[in-house]
Amino acid sequence: MRIDIWSDVICPFCWIGKRHLEQALESFRASHPDVPVEVVWRAYELDPASPKLTAGERGESSAQMLSRKYGTPLADAEAGQEQMAERFRDLGLEFNWRSAQICSTFDAHRLSALASRHGRSDVVDEAVRRAHFTEGLAVSDPDVLRQIGLEAGLPSDELDALLSGEDYADQVRKDIETAREIGVRGVPFFVLDGRLAVSGAQPVEVFSRALEQALAGNES
Repeated sequence: MRIDIWSDVICPFCWIGKRHLEQALESFRASHPDVPVEVVWRAYELDPASPKLTAGERGESSAQMLSRKYGTPLADAEAGQEQMAERFRDLGLEFNWRSAQICSTFDAHRLSALASRHGRSDVVDEAVRRAHFTEGLAVSDPDVLRQIGLEAGLPSDELDALLSGEDYADQVRKDIETAREIGVRGVPFFVLDGRLAVSGAQPVEVFSRALEQALAGNES
């Protein structure tokens, strides 16, 4: 079974949805040890116009961005982010929303594509999300991305080529275009076995049912 996941690394619901899917997969694999499951990450940009921040630059906080985007009072946006942080804590995650910076994620997706080639996609995905949500780093900064790549064991020469050029840019654009073609309007968006879609950070039980439905479809 293959699971394609369209996600953006600065989307809080995407990390929550990922954790819920992981919990469902743990039970599914225990019940069906002979069924291989491949998870494929697909790029998506929540805001392609977000700035590409580099060292020394600071972007909007998530609360500031939400207040500006939706025209809500900053205090209300901050309260919503604190509620999101509580949801993170329930999953063992940390969301320092006061320091999280909104920035371009295009290069982070290119890094993820490189990581996938080396079988390190999940390690890099977790590190990029942690850099954004927990450490308050700009995940558009080449220095931040290079350090994440090195710590994940990616070849330094390939990292340098990636960050100084356009490697994997076409793949990222193709993922985004495919999302548009299949009608994705928000993330996370999961497609199981190429035919069963689950949209949003659904509860673990929803993912568990979807996995069983996808398996039943394969066996019929």
